Amino acid sequence: MDIIGYFFVALARILDIVLNLYFWVIVIAALMSWVRPDPYNPIVRFLRSMTDPVFSRVRRWLPFLTVSGFDLSPIVVLLAVQFLQMFLVPSLMRLGGMGHM
Repeated sequence: MDIIGYFFVALARILDIVLNLYFWVIVIAALMSWVRPDPYNPIVRFLRSMTDPVFSRVRRWLPFLTVSGFDLSPIVVLLAVQFLQMFLVPSLMRLGGMGHM
C-alpha cells in the first residue's frame, strides 16, 4: 500500500469515529429534548450547537417531518449518518486498499 492508500485508510477511520460520535450526540440531544433541560447548561448548549444547524436544514428541506409537534428530523439525520458509515467509510477503505473493515 502506498502513501495515498494510507491517506484514504486514515481518512476512512477518522470519518468512522467522527460519524459514530455524532450519532451519539444526536441520540443524546433527542433524548434531552424530551425532558426540557436548562438551556443555559454548557452541555445542553454544546449539544444544541452541534445538532440544531443540521436539524433546521432537514426541517427546511422536508417540512412534513414535524407531525403533531413531534419532530422526526433527528431520525432522518441518524439515517444519513448510518448511510455514510455503511457506504462512504467502506468505499474509502477499499480505495485505500484495505478491503472491508
